[in-house]
Amino acid sequence: MPRFTVHIRDEWLAVPCRDTSNTIRWLGHEALKRYIKNKPDNGGITAVKDTGFVARRCQSSGLLDADDTIEDVLEDNDFVELAIDGDTMSPDFIPCEAGVSHLTAAYREPEAYLSLDGNSLTSTDLVNLGKGMYKIKLTPEAEKKVVQARDLLDRIVKENKVVYGITTGFGKFARTVIPVHKLKELQENLVRSHSAGVGNPLSPERTRMLLALRINVLAKGYSGISLETLHQMIQAFNASCLSFVPEKGTVGASGDLAPLSHLALGLMGEGKMWSPKSGWADAKYVLEAHGLKPISLRPKEGLALINGTQMITSLGAEAMERALAIARQADIIAALTLEVLKGTTKAFDSDIHMLRPHPGQIEVAQRFRSLLDSDHHPSEIAESHRFCDRVQDAYTMRCCPQVHGIVNDTIKFVQNIINTEINSATDNPMVFAERGETISGGNFHGEYPAKALDFLAIAVHELASISERRIERLCNPSLSELPAFLVNEGGLNSGFMIAHCTAASLVSENKVLCHPSSVDSLSTSAATEDHVSMGGWAARKSLRVIEHVEQVLAIELLAACQGIEFLRPLRTTTPLEKVYDLVRSVVKPWIKDRFMSPDIEAVHRLLLDQKVWNVAKPYIDKYQSEYIPESRPGSPTAFSLDPPASPRKRVRHE
Repeated sequence: MPRFTVHIRDEWLAVPCRDTSNTIRWLGHEALKRYIKNKPDNGGITAVKDTGFVARRCQSSGLLDADDTIEDVLEDNDFVELAIDGDTMSPDFIPCEAGVSHLTAAYREPEAYLSLDGNSLTSTDLVNLGKGMYKIKLTPEAEKKVVQARDLLDRIVKENKVVYGITTGFGKFARTVIPVHKLKELQENLVRSHSAGVGNPLSPERTRMLLALRINVLAKGYSGISLETLHQMIQAFNASCLSFVPEKGTVGASGDLAPLSHLALGLMGEGKMWSPKSGWADAKYVLEAHGLKPISLRPKEGLALINGTQMITSLGAEAMERALAIARQADIIAALTLEVLKGTTKAFDSDIHMLRPHPGQIEVAQRFRSLLDSDHHPSEIAESHRFCDRVQDAYTMRCCPQVHGIVNDTIKFVQNIINTEINSATDNPMVFAERGETISGGNFHGEYPAKALDFLAIAVHELASISERRIERLCNPSLSELPAFLVNEGGLNSGFMIAHCTAASLVSENKVLCHPSSVDSLSTSAATEDHVSMGGWAARKSLRVIEHVEQVLAIELLAACQGIEFLRPLRTTTPLEKVYDLVRSVVKPWIKDRFMSPDIEAVHRLLLDQKVWNVAKPYIDKYQSEYIPESRPGSPTAFSLDPPASPRKRVRHE
């Protein structure tokens, strides 16, 4: 019996068809029936027959008429996409990274604008641009600088001067002078030949970040791009017309040549392009559908579009922002685990940390105090073991300020480098309009962000490494005083046994991924580019490491909340109860074994959306505002980011 695989939103559905003389409309209705079958709210669909949709064949992206018969337009085992009215076409038919893209789900064109001048963009801004929260425009000052630089290049061409990349070839061909009538072809050939990347394309969000960042760098006015071309790039960004950019192929010097070439290729109307309106299609048709024209390259413009560190930096910005979010939330999760394991707060006394005044360490200890202070937030769990004979905890709890602290300090270090790189001119040659000359240099070399992102991966990994050990303590009855693997009727139920194995596997994988890529270099371009940064891989693997860290901490948060179930009716502190309530709003207690992956994904989503941080932050802020730092004799007050312990403060396990 013929069958067809139909994609609706984020699900693939197999639809058998006994009679291929049925229409595409029939196929769509059958697929919709299967889609709503397992949806509690029917997926928001009230009546299948009244639901409008658009269908297309995945292989060729061709739209299908609802009245066409299946046998006329489809082959056995064909793949079809169904876009319900109000939804948008998905980019999944060209393989993309796993995960749901923000831009593929009922995309709404933003109304707000972010002004770019090449000097003031932040990593947070860049991530928000990737999410489609803003359109962009240039400041008048930036436009003026762009025009001045272009005027200089036009004079160079008019005067037949020999300048690298403008009237000569590239790399090994730098001494080959190109005739004026072939300068346009020179730039086009550069983009086409350098579009040699491989692998899955960047997601729409990451391609938007890449395009926005390249526009920001060009807006500095040192690349020689024309204002007309730059405006065309901005129009493409604002319409979310996003080129097919393979994730692999850059060595990080001379810049991210392959990915940036693919980015430029789509803007030239060649290769593939995606938009929320069109899905994947030939670039020229996507641009045309949005009323846009392909860019026509002038002398030096091809080089201006592809020479820079924007792939490394844009992915690095996302990595850094996600690292910042998970590091904050790791403190909250660890504090909850400490409560469940009946740990002591002695190790977080402010006087201890003032004697080793690393800012990150002080900050983490302050967060633990703000969540666990017994005067500020009475805890029935803490009170239940106040007079036990244990005096100190295992390192995985006691040393959180020291281990988590260096992660915080590393993130701040990386944040400075990434934000500097975001607003840096990384082209070659650089066009100095005020000096009336172009100068070849090496700002395209990606060593700065490459080294920083290798460092980031190594540091953030430690949050998962220590978290996995805390999960072990939660699951091990000889360490936790809780049921084995946090479940009743052990043996019949396995509880968190394999969830812990998953965490262990992710930590082990991270250990390999943390090997720095930037210690490697291979000579390229006939030994002209004889030292490279390998920064593209540094950025991609740092993102993978951070995702694993998020998943491990999601498992710990699930396990800690499950541990609380066995301590009821005792309650923990108010902020940690709020965190527990948040988790229980998406995941039920573990009464008996069930399919666990959706639970892990649901809590992972809470961490990605920073909801755990948002729930606890008001209590952390309130605690900090009410305890004013006091100077003590011999205390290093320069690092007093949070208050010393109150003399009235009760400490557990005294």
